Amino acid sequence: MNKFTFLKVYNSPFKLFLPKLYIGRMTIGVPYFYSRKKVGFDFVGLGYKTKWSDTDYRFEYNPMWSFVFYKWQIALIFAPIECNYYWQAYLYYYYNTKGTKEERIKECKKKYPLKITVSGTKNGKRYEYSYDAYDRILK
Repeated sequence: MNKFTFLKVYNSPFKLFLPKLYIGRMTIGVPYFYSRKKVGFDFVGLGYKTKWSDTDYRFEYNPMWSFVFYKWQIALIFAPIECNYYWQAYLYYYYNTKGTKEERIKECKKKYPLKITVSGTKNGKRYEYSYDAYDRILK
């Protein structure tokens, strides 16, 4: 996936999101392998890796466009809600499915399920609930 391919998410069945804008001192970092300039633009694509198989995607960092002028920065960060599940599901949708949008989503849900279970303790009482992440990340 090149630095701008992630923009295709805006023409997909995934929920649209607005990029976050940051203007201020240079605090928004780039991955360690991108050199930081005193003046210039950085275009960082979606960061991911595959873990156990070629379809087991793992999200690493959000795409970002950044302009740096000495100690100042303007950054546009493409970070959706539930970014781990959002980008992992999108990567599977983009690379491993074929057909119409509806057929591709059906295949995603079948072959790349995102059933999430949350558990913890609150006020001394244990709780646990489950949800399907696709309900939160699809239009």
